[in-house]
Amino acid sequence: MKKYDAIIIGSGQGGGPLAHKLADLNWTVAFIEKDHLGGSCVNYGCTPTKTMLASARLAHYARRAPEFGVQTGPVAVNLAQVVARKDKLVQEWRQGQNGHAESRPSLDLYRGHGRFTGPHTVEVNGEELTGDHIFINTGTRPRIIPIPGLDSVDYLTNRNLMDLTETPEHLIILGGNYLGLEFGQMYRRFGSRVTVIEIMDQLIPREDPDVAAALQEALEAEGLVFHLGTQAARVAKSGGGIEVTLQHGDDSTETITGSHLLMSIGRTPNTDDLGLEAAGITAERGFIIVNDRLETNVPGVWALGDVKGGPAFTHVAYDDHLVIFDNLIHGKNRTIANRLVPYALFTDPELGRVGLTETEARAAGYKLKVGKIPMSWVARAIERDETAG
Repeated sequence: MKKYDAIIIGSGQGGGPLAHKLADLNWTVAFIEKDHLGGSCVNYGCTPTKTMLASARLAHYARRAPEFGVQTGPVAVNLAQVVARKDKLVQEWRQGQNGHAESRPSLDLYRGHGRFTGPHTVEVNGEELTGDHIFINTGTRPRIIPIPGLDSVDYLTNRNLMDLTETPEHLIILGGNYLGLEFGQMYRRFGSRVTVIEIMDQLIPREDPDVAAALQEALEAEGLVFHLGTQAARVAKSGGGIEVTLQHGDDSTETITGSHLLMSIGRTPNTDDLGLEAAGITAERGFIIVNDRLETNVPGVWALGDVKGGPAFTHVAYDDHLVIFDNLIHGKNRTIANRLVPYALFTDPELGRVGLTETEARAAGYKLKVGKIPMSWVARAIERDETAG
């Protein structure tokens, strides 16, 4: 059995930087990753989505160019070229991640699935490793709910939607959340018809109603169609497409047909085959339970990033590794308690927030001073003719 100072399972935006920093201190590090290095952000999230969003925004601007006195002629999107550009950038980031790992002599990269066999033992590729410090950064994957008929159709998730090289004729999206809205606007701008199904009575349900309504209005102006307070009761093949039976809040039903179906209804933690029981690590609905110092109930085992639940953002995972590193190496007592998390939804208009919503603040009993200004009053927005929001 090979012994390491640290074993890190998963190479996301928490595990990767932590592995590099510990190796730079001459710790022996076992770095385990069964897929590409870099986690969701590099491979299926931040990098590819923002790259393709840039192409979608340019297509949108080009179509609007005559409004500004610029004549461009017919605008066409070559999705294969958009995807090729995305793939090139993703590959460059992957190579950078590989270089970081390979350049550190005290870091051993294991390409395989890591699984606990005990509190401080991990098996990978038939080899058992042990370490005094173990860090779990295995992230999440798309949540798939058991809709009748779903197993009979070829549905998409964020992991394979961006590999399509032909523009969907009609993309049906289950989930009016951050991911669903970014993809919805993106593919609408690529030329698809887009229909979004949301079970709650408003989009992005964690946001204030007036904010969600303003964004919905902006997206509807671009041609997106929304069914709120509605769930997918059944899906089935229909010719060359997919038929979705909708059940509305009043129990009435409706059937729509699309060419593609995107599942965008949350995330599932990658812990079901991690051997948590063998290690004695506690979890709730698959998410690993940690304290404010990101320690699990097993001494010497930490969890960071999306796998512990909470806000699923790259910068949260990165800050998690800083908390752990400062406590472990510099003897600090940093915690994630009361951490303010900024984030942005990369639609047009963009949505950004830090801290509580107005609804949450009122529910907590705070006295508030609320300031609002429509973008139609902002000179810069008027000059750009971008007054939505």
